[in-house]
Amino acid sequence: MTTRSGKCLLLDTPSLYFRAYFGVPESVKAPDGTPVNAVRGLLEFIDRLVRDHRPDHLVACMDADWRPQWRVGLIPSYKAHRVAEEHAAGPDEEEVPDTLSPQVPVIEAVLDALGIARVGVEPYEADDVIGTFTARAEGPVDIVTGDRDLYQLVDDARGVRVLYPLKGVGTLQVTDEAWLREKYGVDGKGYADLALLRGDPSDGLPGVPGIGEKTAAKLLAEFGDLAGIMAAVEDPRAKLTPSQRKRLEESRPYLAVAPKVVRVAGDVPLPDVDTALPHTPRDPAALEELAARWGLGGSLKRLLATLGG
Repeated sequence: MTTRSGKCLLLDTPSLYFRAYFGVPESVKAPDGTPVNAVRGLLEFIDRLVRDHRPDHLVACMDADWRPQWRVGLIPSYKAHRVAEEHAAGPDEEEVPDTLSPQVPVIEAVLDALGIARVGVEPYEADDVIGTFTARAEGPVDIVTGDRDLYQLVDDARGVRVLYPLKGVGTLQVTDEAWLREKYGVDGKGYADLALLRGDPSDGLPGVPGIGEKTAAKLLAEFGDLAGIMAAVEDPRAKLTPSQRKRLEESRPYLAVAPKVVRVAGDVPLPDVDTALPHTPRDPAALEELAARWGLGGSLKRLLATLGG
């Protein structure tokens, strides 16, 4: 993994291709009539990101397992509402639009032919791959994601920011610690504790009943972190209301396991990959064939021009 120096741009690829799918009309099709809106939209996203941010390293991080059993075993409701089909022998199948699923292998093939590092490791989510690359990076890191969970990685001292797409990827919310403190009252490290206290219906995390975002932020400001809050539950002199104390006490089983579920892993066994931004395609012949078969046209040409520039 060659992330020794320079700026690293980490893509939460599933988050981005979902956005591309819903942001680009399904009328964008290959010559055989197959929708390729997610493929072309993602190529447009990468082109814009490389042009605007000029990274030295670029990694397309993938979900090898979008709902890891080691998380589900701790909190069974984790992403349960997104399961389309359960599989005893492997990862559950995620509910994905019918015309998006066939585009994912095309995306992977195009990234590989371009020479853009593509990394997914079982049994981990793209978030965990991002967390591990971030932990190992020696230069600044920009994480591009539509998932607020990754705010927990923001670290001004290390130059780690989250670029959150507001409209396409042309308008990005640059999330640093000052923004987090203004919006949520916490820094990057505090965001995971805020999220698990508050809960997150989109991920099937119940949170602590009666403790919403503002109350969670106040408790963290008062007691520092989750461990400090739980120590306060034990301390009769601590400034907790009776209902807060009762709810936190009743939520001990959840709060004992939630940190492992909510916090992204920083120790994924990453493969040895060259993360340097490619300036020429790794496999020009394969790329030409993919471009013709899937009608990637201007989207791919613009990205190639940007990478070569």
